[in-house]
Amino acid sequence: MFFVRRLVFLIAVLVSSTLCADEPKKPNVVLILTDDQAVDTIAAAKVWGVDSSVIQTPNMDRLFCEGTSFTHCYNPGAWHGAVCVASRSMLNTGRFLWYCRDAEKNRFKDLVETKRFWSQRMHDAGYETFLFGKWHVEAPSEQLFDHVIHLRPGMAPTVKSAYQRPVEGNEDVWKPWDTRNGGYWSGGKHWSEVIAEDATASIRNAAASEKPFFMYVAFNAPHDPRQSPREFIDKYPLERVPVPENFMPENPHVDAMGLGPKGPNGMRDENLAPYPRTPFAVKTHRREYQAMVTHLDVQIGRILDALDQTGVSENTFVILTSDHGLALGRHGLLGKQNLYEHSLRTPFILRGPGIPKNHRLATRIYLQDAMITALDIAGADSRDLDFKSVLPLIRGEREFQHQTIYAAYAPDRQRAVIDGNLKLILYPADKTALLFDLENDPLEMCELTDRMTDKKHLFHKLLELQKHNGDPLDLRPSFPEFDTKS
Repeated sequence: MFFVRRLVFLIAVLVSSTLCADEPKKPNVVLILTDDQAVDTIAAAKVWGVDSSVIQTPNMDRLFCEGTSFTHCYNPGAWHGAVCVASRSMLNTGRFLWYCRDAEKNRFKDLVETKRFWSQRMHDAGYETFLFGKWHVEAPSEQLFDHVIHLRPGMAPTVKSAYQRPVEGNEDVWKPWDTRNGGYWSGGKHWSEVIAEDATASIRNAAASEKPFFMYVAFNAPHDPRQSPREFIDKYPLERVPVPENFMPENPHVDAMGLGPKGPNGMRDENLAPYPRTPFAVKTHRREYQAMVTHLDVQIGRILDALDQTGVSENTFVILTSDHGLALGRHGLLGKQNLYEHSLRTPFILRGPGIPKNHRLATRIYLQDAMITALDIAGADSRDLDFKSVLPLIRGEREFQHQTIYAAYAPDRQRAVIDGNLKLILYPADKTALLFDLENDPLEMCELTDRMTDKKHLFHKLLELQKHNGDPLDLRPSFPEFDTKS
């Protein structure tokens, strides 16, 4: 009898082992998150006419051609000047802007304890989780990831000579390749290169594991200080760097936006170049920015190569996006603390098994849709999130993701709404309302001044979104002319 029971036990173990061996390994997920990367910085995407004649990104082009790109990906905004804090908080919790602002007050304690963070849900789904580089979320990263490697601050340390420059005719002492300025060179090697080395080494180790991996690869680049090796600067001769079509020396609403030198303590990003903006200054900053993007692109290529060389590419989803865009001379601005398209929109590419190649979708999404998309890929818990997976869009199961887009900056400074082709931007401080037709005016250069019916319609759409998203600002006292259905 003992022999029979023993035989049955051994058969059960063998059958169980065989079934487990036949179960396919869950797909790996790699998020490549950049910082301050504008939507028109991937040559193959040709957003607003930008291509390889302006910027060189062969590895991001490779991802673009091997996956599906969402050309209208938005960040909902921020509650203060460090836009990346709000963006990354939403990205990692799946909660919308103002709910994240409230949760940040106690360092997201409740969300950590209830396992609302992206990495926690991936871990509970059987994934080994990695964080490389920038975090900038007021939550304890060491409690949220299995491995935290070379954690970086919100931005690389900078120096005084990086500001209020350049002035044409004066010597510019700032040199992007000068390692004596620290910044990205702190520690002896450019931070983008360090992150690429950490990620590739971890891919090689994790590829041999039975567990799938989730890697959160967060570059600080191309955020300022705009530093890269000399060879990358030389790829962009100043005379070949174009001035943006929507360049302005000064924005007439800069103080109402809370961004000018008269604003609350001034805005750091806007003080990188002198007022008023000049074509020379803007071309210089854009040159250094483009060099950083190309240097970053090389590091992304190293990560993609490691996936190929370890044989895991075929079972790995890669998401490439950024936390927000950047103005860099457009509309008289340099930073991201505004609600124009160049600062709200980011790249968003998904590559992986079953994802259509060289495919682009124009439906509007939020970059924070990346979290629930990855959870769906992993078969992880995706309940109770404010964003949506992009997989149904790719499968053709629905045509639209977010019918209207909401955006905000600061508790009381800027609000915007997009519905169809129309976009309304509001500055309550000086009671300004700007209406644009994004289909016919994608660079937001021609304000529609005589469309009161459209402004009222969008205003009420915005009020609905405010209520849904927990926005505390009452816009009606500043815009009583819109607060009517007539």
